[in-house]
Amino acid sequence: MKFFVDTAEIKDIRELHEAGLVDGVTTNPSLIAKSGRDIKEVIKEICSVTPGPVSAEVAALDYEGMIAEGEVLAKLADNVVVKVPLTLNGLKATKTFKERGIKINVTLCFSANQALLAAKAGATYISPFLGRLDDINLDGVELIENIRQIYDNYNFDTEILAASIRSPNHVTQVALAGADVATIPTAVIRKLADHPLTNSGIEGFLKDWKGTGQSIL
Repeated sequence: MKFFVDTAEIKDIRELHEAGLVDGVTTNPSLIAKSGRDIKEVIKEICSVTPGPVSAEVAALDYEGMIAEGEVLAKLADNVVVKVPLTLNGLKATKTFKERGIKINVTLCFSANQALLAAKAGATYISPFLGRLDDINLDGVELIENIRQIYDNYNFDTEILAASIRSPNHVTQVALAGADVATIPTAVIRKLADHPLTNSGIEGFLKDWKGTGQSIL
């Protein structure tokens, strides 16, 4: 499963990319607003840091506006993926972008039927939001499993990009459910490496090593 980092903070993206921990980046209007920077400047810089896919979301809700904004975003760098909401206008825009050779991430997916429509429209990625489903007592992981089965049944090329990841457990669950990608907040990616037994093991090894009086260098 590929890891995308869900942030617009350049420092975090660079650090995780240099460590080989991420394969791409997703952004959204909220993350851009949090960065306090111009969206085009941020996307260009992110694309210069990582060669992987970088999702940049349109703000327009009408078809013509989505196409106009998406064309601008797609021209910022070769690895930009235009992100559109899962609405009828978004699906129509997806079909147009597909025909123009522009990769598309269809976001805010909350049902298997929505995911089916996105795949038929030609989405490169579908982004089911499992954390937000969990918030209203629905099973976000089950949605990933259902989409996986549907896509496999009909050999759709659309990749399942699990979004709204809230914890390390979510990462494990979507990996087991067959997600192609998980887009994960920086803090959660860092937590994936933490384990109390790893930490206590290191402490024990260091204590024993110190007792030998040796030095490797």
